[in-house]
Amino acid sequence: MSLWFATEGFTEDQRAILARFFTNLDGPVFALVNLPEVVKGALFARYSRTTKSLRRLFLDEFAEDLDDGGEMTNVGVERAEQLYDRVFVEFGDDSVAQLGGVHLACEQASQPLAKALEWGRLAAYLEQSTRYMRYDDQPGGRWRATVPPEIEDTALEHRYRTYLDEVFGLYGAMFPPMYEWYEQRFPQAPGDSDFVYRSTITAKTCDTLRMCLPAATRSNVGIFATAQSYEQLLMRLSVHPLAEMREYGALMLEELRKVIPAFLKRVDVEDRGVAWARYWRGTQEGVGELAAKLAGDVEAEPREEVTLVDFDPEGEGKVAAAVLYASTGLPDDQLLGLVRAMSPEEREELLRASVGERSNRRHKPGRAWERTGYRFDVLCDYGAFRDLQRHRPLTIEWQRLTSEHGHATPDEIDEAGLRDRWDPVMDAGRAMEGALVEAGFDDVAQYAVPMAFRIRFVMQMTAREAMHLTELRSQPQGHPTYRRVAQAMHRLITEVHPAIGASFGYMSYEDVDLERLEAERRTEAKRSAGGTV
Repeated sequence: MSLWFATEGFTEDQRAILARFFTNLDGPVFALVNLPEVVKGALFARYSRTTKSLRRLFLDEFAEDLDDGGEMTNVGVERAEQLYDRVFVEFGDDSVAQLGGVHLACEQASQPLAKALEWGRLAAYLEQSTRYMRYDDQPGGRWRATVPPEIEDTALEHRYRTYLDEVFGLYGAMFPPMYEWYEQRFPQAPGDSDFVYRSTITAKTCDTLRMCLPAATRSNVGIFATAQSYEQLLMRLSVHPLAEMREYGALMLEELRKVIPAFLKRVDVEDRGVAWARYWRGTQEGVGELAAKLAGDVEAEPREEVTLVDFDPEGEGKVAAAVLYASTGLPDDQLLGLVRAMSPEEREELLRASVGERSNRRHKPGRAWERTGYRFDVLCDYGAFRDLQRHRPLTIEWQRLTSEHGHATPDEIDEAGLRDRWDPVMDAGRAMEGALVEAGFDDVAQYAVPMAFRIRFVMQMTAREAMHLTELRSQPQGHPTYRRVAQAMHRLITEVHPAIGASFGYMSYEDVDLERLEAERRTEAKRSAGGTV
């Protein structure tokens, strides 16, 4: 190794102490292990205001708080928490809240709750997919669906539970004939194992029928986030108009305080988190009142499934100028003037050079491609929205889920002769939604709406993110609806910025019948070869 780094002269006793908490004792790069989150965070908080190395800092300020077995005592944890009181709560240094993170399992969340949990950009989420799960069982004697707390012990509760019985019952009744129809439509290929074939047909059946399930349907969400992200999430949930979100947020706060209590002290402090949440609620209510006054009587005009509502006509030139920026010593505005004077061929050559030779779709151009962007208005079924919503680097806003935009019916439902069961589910969902709205539960009514109904949302993204989203979501294993949305986005981008659109080299426009088949084949091949799945 050619780089030189200074090393510290730790004694053997010191090395024995450090070895338990640091992945190496001599190199300049190492990880912290076996320490409470608050102690790790406190170490880094001190780190920014000392010339000491982190390992030396630990020995000087925290090692004395270890017990005879080498574990951190309560005294050490309390001292770390006191540091947070000074730096975080008293001085308001928000950056230290980024130093503690937690893996949190959020189970049995309705679809609206899952979307509320995944609203923040700065966190990692993994959501149980309704595309591959059957929902005709009743764990604990109940369907896997949320009963809104707002209607408990009211006359609507019995009707709502009866509605769930009807919908999930019809879902279960449709599953065997839908599965058998796919078996007849797509016979098992000679080279496919029974496992690959059954997995593919099951996934296709689940993917088709999940659309009839209501938004109340539950799934599990795994989150890894910093304390700062959790703080923002908890404050948003505390003033959410739906009771499920508020109650679930309280459950999350209770569990998070068992792991990172010092990081979350501001959440329910009157002049901190409470005031912040109250501000959000006030703006939401104020905008809601004005929206009803200014646009409440305006009817929606018809639109395509995907509409490009905003873009920069100079977008390609601006990206080309941004590409040049890091490789020159010229000011940004001068580069833009230079690019404007270039020929279209020269600008295209710059764009091609910045993209380079992509050997797979994970190879993306640099941040120069964030210099221009696109804003799309989308109206598609809620099931597809759930997947598209998870693209967090972009800006996304969605409207209330209702039945007013109509619903999508997969062609396979008609072809399999199941329309006589499908339509009653849609009718029952619309009727249940109407009963809730009539009783004054407008927001709560979303739970009753089947995921086949369309929702309107807007997605605003840079060219770099557009490349990622459209290439990923157009792949053969994707759901037909969001494949169609991604393909439409790409076509619209290509119409206004042909050179940018041409660089999306991993778009898929091929027709696919069994979306998961090739993916299942690849997985089995890796498994058989003993490779990583």
